[in-house]
Amino acid sequence: MEYITVAEAIDESGLRLVLGPATPGPWGEAAKAVFHVKRLPYTAVAKPPEGERVDLLRWTRQTSAPVAMYERERPRSGWSEILFLAERLAPEPRLVPRDPAERLAALGLAFEICGETGLGWSRRLMILPQQAASEHDSMPWKYGLEDETAVSTAADRVNEVLGLLARALGAQRARGERYLVGQGLSAPDLYWATFSNMVAPMSAAHCPMPGKLREIYESSASLGIVVDPTLIEHRDFIFEEHLALPMVF
Repeated sequence: MEYITVAEAIDESGLRLVLGPATPGPWGEAAKAVFHVKRLPYTAVAKPPEGERVDLLRWTRQTSAPVAMYERERPRSGWSEILFLAERLAPEPRLVPRDPAERLAALGLAFEICGETGLGWSRRLMILPQQAASEHDSMPWKYGLEDETAVSTAADRVNEVLGLLARALGAQRARGERYLVGQGLSAPDLYWATFSNMVAPMSAAHCPMPGKLREIYESSASLGIVVDPTLIEHRDFIFEEHLALPMVF
């Protein structure tokens, strides 16, 4: 991908998305997937290295990625904030169902994947170096590694979410549906597709992530993480039908 710097982005107009370049960060890839499906053009902004984020902090009020900046509006750094910004800017195709029951199901599954203590959060707890948890503004500090219970049960929590997704997909298939909620694509389909690399990475041809990161993600099975084959089939279907391969960072 082509990136501009934070300093350049501050004076730009339109939609800008701060991303960590060169790696498939799951929250960043999820935001990119939402914008892709919505056909929302955006400018990619490179998150600076640690120690060089003064401008990023001043502009976005935080130092992580992703964060979406639209015109002179407030920063959106949470997955739900980015999703609802996209829903406003491009109402169709809808990724948050209009039907209240389906909306509840979609946002519930989305939180289980993207939210605190969810799939991505818990998988990252399994990866981060715990000795750095007290270092202010470090990634381990941001993820709250002082929560010893969350750390010790992270693998169980990942499996819990994977089981939930597999059951939801199985129930949908029994009704003759292809998606996680309702009759069409919604946000949790995109979130599962983009977060799935954390537990079952796609081939290097489809997802050319750095070798060390691939090694970490491929260790999932040895850590007791179990991914139902139907979830992998669903991931592949979502990429084939709605996203683009190979992934580009």
